[in-house]
Amino acid sequence: MISIDYSNMMEEYIGSKGLSNLSINNISPQIEKAYKMIANREWKQLEFIDLLSQDTAEIKKAGRYIKKSADNFLLLGIGGSALGPRAILEALSPFHNLKKRPRVFIYDNVDPRTLKNLLSIIDLKKTFINVISKSGSTAETAASFLILWDKMKRILGKDASKRFVITTDPEKGSLRKIANDEKILTLPVPPNVGGRYSVLSPVGLLTAEVTGIDCNELLRGASDIKSICLNNDVYKNPALLFATLLFLMDKEKNRHINVMVPYMDSLKFLSEWFCQLWAESLGKENKGLTPYPSLGTTDQHSQLQLWIEGPPDKVIFFIRVDDFGTDIKIPAVFKNIEGYNYLSGHTLKELINSEQEATELALTKAGRPNFTITVPQINAYYLGQLFFFFEMATAFAGALLEVNPFDQPGVEEGKNLTYGMMGKKGFEEKKKEVDEYRKNKGKWRI
Repeated sequence: MISIDYSNMMEEYIGSKGLSNLSINNISPQIEKAYKMIANREWKQLEFIDLLSQDTAEIKKAGRYIKKSADNFLLLGIGGSALGPRAILEALSPFHNLKKRPRVFIYDNVDPRTLKNLLSIIDLKKTFINVISKSGSTAETAASFLILWDKMKRILGKDASKRFVITTDPEKGSLRKIANDEKILTLPVPPNVGGRYSVLSPVGLLTAEVTGIDCNELLRGASDIKSICLNNDVYKNPALLFATLLFLMDKEKNRHINVMVPYMDSLKFLSEWFCQLWAESLGKENKGLTPYPSLGTTDQHSQLQLWIEGPPDKVIFFIRVDDFGTDIKIPAVFKNIEGYNYLSGHTLKELINSEQEATELALTKAGRPNFTITVPQINAYYLGQLFFFFEMATAFAGALLEVNPFDQPGVEEGKNLTYGMMGKKGFEEKKKEVDEYRKNKGKWRI
């Protein structure tokens, strides 16, 4: 099971810049209220918890079919529809495209240069395309789909529909209508599961199966930590404790930036996934905690100076891996060269974990709060635990901050203005807003 050592968040270790047990106990009523809101399912979007018991037969069937019939698997999506699958791919099948088939490509933006280059290296006749949009109307995904559908129709004619799978709402939306009309294979995103909480739905699980990862292991890991994350004792519930510590650091110490530092290359995209989850869920009503993705040991050489001697507005949390599944011994060469000889006989695992602990200690000596999440090893089981842990922690944090962790009104306004600019019916007033904005834009340009 994953675990949290939060010693370096407490005043016993870092002095007055840390928290006390009294700090936590003083907000016991708020913690209890937050716990009950989640345990009692006060938001319907907490349905993501039920994903852990889903039937994966159709996902596995689709995965087998794609593996047999395609050299390339192209995923079209944005936000949680892309970040979750990418986190799974990078964590569990690093350098996948150099070793295995089908190769996996995730197009999660509308940069025309990227798409042009992508299409120059894949043969669409041998490509299977997964279109992911719960609403079915996400502009970026819709545009990508229109382009790829047109190209596939030109190449394959009436057989084009056999090279797509659409992951969307089971009953409504534009993609659902297209899928029904064109008889395209579909997988459902449950109506009450938001995009950034959907990694353990077909959104992420199909990519897992296509890349040879047993999606049931992701769900098993999540299921095994579920009861712990629903414990009503904050000191026995790591997700509730995670949310409480960062909430208190914000309220009592004005530390509102949360830096996630995994010490493993393949967890870099887990940080990206977490950043969307944390930022979009909590940043509203002039409240929120700002996530900041990092990577150890790389960012010891680019950001650690800021963390130790910069503004005291950050909490650093590490992800430490006990077992990398492999190790490499550093050979005893250049024995007479000072600065090299001390490394001989050690291993890369020793070095990376020593670097993590050294960074932890350096921060602690400087009175900078930090804590460590330890993962026994990175496989589908423990990645499933991490996904579910962070999702539950985010829900608890929203409840503590007294914001809805499942909506995104700020994002919706941006979407609506885009619809207006692009001429979508029903958004004419937004088009007028944009036109007025453009008249005044540029006054202070040099």
